[in-house]
Amino acid sequence: MAEDIVSTLGLSKVYGSVVAVDGVDMTVRRGEVYGFLGPNGAGKTTTLRMLVGLIRPSAGSALVFGGRPGDPRVARRTGVLIEGPGFYPYLSGRDNLRVLARYRGLGDAAADLALDRAGLASRGRDPFRAYSLGMKQRLGVAAALLGDPDLLILDEPTNGLDPAGVAEMRTLIRDLAAEGYTVLLSSHMLGEVQQICDRIGVISAGTLLSEATVADLRGASSLVIDAEPLEQALAVVRAGASGHEAMVTNGGIRVEAARSDVPALARALVAAGVELRELRVDERSLEDVFFELTDDRKGGR
Repeated sequence: MAEDIVSTLGLSKVYGSVVAVDGVDMTVRRGEVYGFLGPNGAGKTTTLRMLVGLIRPSAGSALVFGGRPGDPRVARRTGVLIEGPGFYPYLSGRDNLRVLARYRGLGDAAADLALDRAGLASRGRDPFRAYSLGMKQRLGVAAALLGDPDLLILDEPTNGLDPAGVAEMRTLIRDLAAEGYTVLLSSHMLGEVQQICDRIGVISAGTLLSEATVADLRGASSLVIDAEPLEQALAVVRAGASGHEAMVTNGGIRVEAARSDVPALARALVAAGVELRELRVDERSLEDVFFELTDDRKGGR
C-alpha cells in the first residue's frame, strides 16, 4: 500500500462561534492526485492553510511527510498555490520566478525548469500583466514547482478559467502526476475532479463526508434494457446476470453490470427472439453522488 504523505486526525478550526473545519480525518497517498471537493465556504482552503502551516488548528493534528506543517524540512518538500498567485505585474514571468527562486536560495536554472514544466517557456519573457488568467494560474503552479517538491498543494487551480484554460490546467496536472508528483487539489468543479483525481474527499460545512476513489464513490454501473416481451427478456437477463439482481423499473429492466457485459447480453436477448429496443449503460456521475451526500447531511441537521 502506498505511503501516506498527508494525514490528519480530528483536524478542526474554529473562529469564534463559527466552526470552519470540524474533525477532518483525511489521508493523501504518495503518487496520487487527491481531489478535495466541496462548495465554496465548505472549509477546503482553511484545511489547506492548516496543512501548510499558515494557520494553526483549534484541535486535532496534521502530519505532512511525518512532520508538522510549517516545519522547514516539510516546507522544502511542498509546493503551494493557495488563493491565487501574486506576482510583480511589470516583471516577466521568468523574472518573477527568478525572484522567488533567489529568495529560496535556488539558482536561475530552477526558475527556468519550473517555467518549462508549467508550459510557459515560450512566454517567459512576457510581462506578468500581459498574461491571460490561465497563464497566471500556470505561473502560480510554476512557482509551486520551484525546488522540485514531492507534494503539490493547489487551491482551486481552475477557478475563473475559461473552458480552454480549464483543459490546459487539467492536462498540466495530469502530466505532473505522470512525472511522479503527489497532488492535493481543492475544487468545487465536480467534472474536473472526476476526470483527473484518483481519490476524492468530499467536504461540506467543514465536515469530511466521504473519502474514496472516484469509482467507489460512483458505485457500480447499471444496464438498462428496453425489450419485449418483458417477461421473456427478464428471464434472459436474470440468467446472464452473474448473481446480480435484475428488476423491472419504469425505464425497463435494470441490472447491476459493467459496460463489458453489453455485447454478450445483447446477443443472448436477440438469440432468444426478444425485440431489443434499447440497451444502455447508466452510470452515476460524481455530481449525483455529491448531491446525495450533501443532501443527506442537510437532512440530518
